[in-house]
Amino acid sequence: MSDTRMLAAALANRSAHAVLGIVSAVDPSNHAIKVRIQPDNVETGWIPDVGGVQAGNLRVSCPSEPGTHVALLPLEGDGEHLIAIGAVFDTVVTAPVSPADAQAIQPGAMLIRAGCGAPPTETNGKVGDVNPQAGWCQIGSDGVILGAGNARLHIAESGVSLTIGDVTAVLSANGLKVSGGDIQTDQHSLTQHVHLMGSQTTGGPVG
Repeated sequence: MSDTRMLAAALANRSAHAVLGIVSAVDPSNHAIKVRIQPDNVETGWIPDVGGVQAGNLRVSCPSEPGTHVALLPLEGDGEHLIAIGAVFDTVVTAPVSPADAQAIQPGAMLIRAGCGAPPTETNGKVGDVNPQAGWCQIGSDGVILGAGNARLHIAESGVSLTIGDVTAVLSANGLKVSGGDIQTDQHSLTQHVHLMGSQTTGGPVG
């Protein structure tokens, strides 16, 4: 007599279920990808790439890259018709580190960062180099931070600060404060102009 538990397990294993795969090809124009399903390494046909997508009047597009690990779900339980429902981090492609504090992004905040290094592919088994000049955006309880290279714009409740290298400009309810560097026009420099002394009439800046 057959054990019903064994029959149930066999039926469950034959049913289509969510699987993980590795993106093998990308068609950005049609927002489609091909995926090698793991662990069998069987490649799918072109399927919708829905990771990072918003469709409608507002549209957001973030195509997957070859080598990206994605989760696949069968449509209506049909194992031959899959759709990618999102990308996943792993021990190789890890969560991005915030340039603001060199820490992984914490719950309650969001980080978008480019240039983190391309995922490894079949022809190149290592993660690409990090590009420190790439742009990033962080949204959290302390405001919005935009950055690229050594430039950073921080928008907060208390004001707006712009930092480029050693120069910082802060615009707040108290006015504009600049520290480091110089303020220049096409003819004059704030740090190098000369004021006349005594009772002489002061003209425009010199130099």
